[in-house]
Amino acid sequence: MRNPLPCGVFILCSLLSNVFAADQPAAYPPPEFGDTSALGGNVQRTMRLLAGSTPQNRNTVRILFYGQSITEQRWWQAVADDLRARFPHANLVIENRALGGFASQMLVKTAETDLYPFYPDLLIFHVYGAHDSYEDIIRRVRERTTAEILQQNDHVTKPADFGEETDPVKLWPPNGKLWDAFMNHNWLPAVSKRYNTELCDQRSFWKRYLTDNQLQPRQLLVDGVHLNAQGEFLMSRCVEAYLRYDPKLGSAAADGWVKTYEVGKDLAWRDGKLRLAFDGNRVDVIVKPGAAPAAVKIDGRRPSEFPELYGFTRTHAKPGGKWPPIAPLRSEKPLVLEDWTMAVVKDRNDPKTYRFTLRGSKTGPDGDGQSNARFLSRSGRIAIEPQDWNVEYALMLAQVKPAPDRFSVTWSVVPHFVDQFASPGINDPAVETSVTLAQGLANAPHILEITGSDKTPIAAVRVYRPPLKANGTAPRLQ
Repeated sequence: MRNPLPCGVFILCSLLSNVFAADQPAAYPPPEFGDTSALGGNVQRTMRLLAGSTPQNRNTVRILFYGQSITEQRWWQAVADDLRARFPHANLVIENRALGGFASQMLVKTAETDLYPFYPDLLIFHVYGAHDSYEDIIRRVRERTTAEILQQNDHVTKPADFGEETDPVKLWPPNGKLWDAFMNHNWLPAVSKRYNTELCDQRSFWKRYLTDNQLQPRQLLVDGVHLNAQGEFLMSRCVEAYLRYDPKLGSAAADGWVKTYEVGKDLAWRDGKLRLAFDGNRVDVIVKPGAAPAAVKIDGRRPSEFPELYGFTRTHAKPGGKWPPIAPLRSEKPLVLEDWTMAVVKDRNDPKTYRFTLRGSKTGPDGDGQSNARFLSRSGRIAIEPQDWNVEYALMLAQVKPAPDRFSVTWSVVPHFVDQFASPGINDPAVETSVTLAQGLANAPHILEITGSDKTPIAAVRVYRPPLKANGTAPRLQ
């Protein structure tokens, strides 16, 4: 499998990116992509929402960039700026939650707090690492969200890439000597086909650009992997080539995963209640200006009564940075909304082992344990497996080395639900404003009941049904 990037390379990239950020954009030769008419077919729901935004109806579109240090580089900002310029009336919510140095075998853990809860309309994704963990991330996106996915394959980093084997049959089973070729010409295309994603073949574009302009791969890099300013220019253009709206491409698969029911057309108030039978794991209301409150029940229960609608935030060490020292967290008993603090000390006899005590802001003292053994708190609300500790690496990426003898780790429990709601303050009535009633339900049939009146400011109810069931069966994408 492909290993995470060395810390020194990552830190060098972080330092150099500050230098590039101060430079004025250079006039680089534009890439020639040839016929692009087939590009973007699997991201057309997102692109239609963008293209269909008007000054009177500004669709809200959520986009997430996720991956490692390549994704952290500033090319993603150029893509975001391009989308804002091309679709000025869309209400774009764009975030980058990439973690430099975290390969797929680590991102598959952090995705639990960073990716699925964000629930993007579009995920733009690139990561190195283990192929099976890579597929796990893509599969879980399909099981837990309705996001369209733009998968980027790898850019060219060395002259040998031009002569690599491209026949997928000859690249199975995978081996270390042909790993990059296996990933880019066998595994990633197969995953893309299996899960109906859009595969951004920037590797081919990279080869064409280098050949057309008589460049060596190193001339687009600051080291063996990371991009210089021209490399970032090229990568942004590669991604932008797929982010295009074209009615000739037809409807997207994701069009069937998200349904909107308009009040007054598809739904009606009866006896002070709005009822909807739906199939999916998330339900929102699209609200309009007003202040009349409403109460929510799903399957006869308040959303707060569903344990699966509570989630953890990313863990943070102090001292430390954004890299989580523990991931993921689990629970065996229902959670409550609270903040958690773990006081950690190095074991005197084994500096690779950490001892800790745990306290919840509502739960109170909740037990003590050590990193080399499974931990279950007294309340059952916090469970940690020994393989999910990653202290030295996380702190090293934050340039905290060696790990201190004493430090703290904090996180919170957050709601993915509301039991009642009123229309939030709306500054621009043209902007589509939604309230998520419940996210993270079992992907199954449910009954929504909202208690209010015809004066309750609800314009529509939107239901999200991920295309895969989380049961290990083969994809049932349509």
